[in-house]
Amino acid sequence: MKNGRIAIPSQGNGGLDGQRSGHFGHCDVFTLVDVTEGEIKQVTVVPNQEHTQGGCMVPVNLLAEHKVTSLIVGGIGMRPLAGFNQVGIDVYYDANRTGIRPVVEDLISGELQRIRSDQVCGGGRG
Repeated sequence: MKNGRIAIPSQGNGGLDGQRSGHFGHCDVFTLVDVTEGEIKQVTVVPNQEHTQGGCMVPVNLLAEHKVTSLIVGGIGMRPLAGFNQVGIDVYYDANRTGIRPVVEDLISGELQRIRSDQVCGGGRG
């Protein structure tokens, strides 16, 4: 990935040196990383919005409003994945790393693959 805005569901205060959240929909914040010509140019942190069970489109719409082009997750349900596909946000899977900077660098270097249907969670809190 050379250009775009990457979102990473994050724990606590987020940021480039923070940790990725295991469940994207219930993360504390989203760390947004702007990449230009393969270089990290800007980092912004956006608070996640509360959503009830089944309200999977809340984070989808939030990230679409912030012009996100790619999302890196360690897990995601089928409904929000379909939502991200509808709004044109590519979802990438990285189950190995939890640090935000390493997963961003993996995406920039082309090491991450788009999530497959067999990597999708059942949803909810499970």
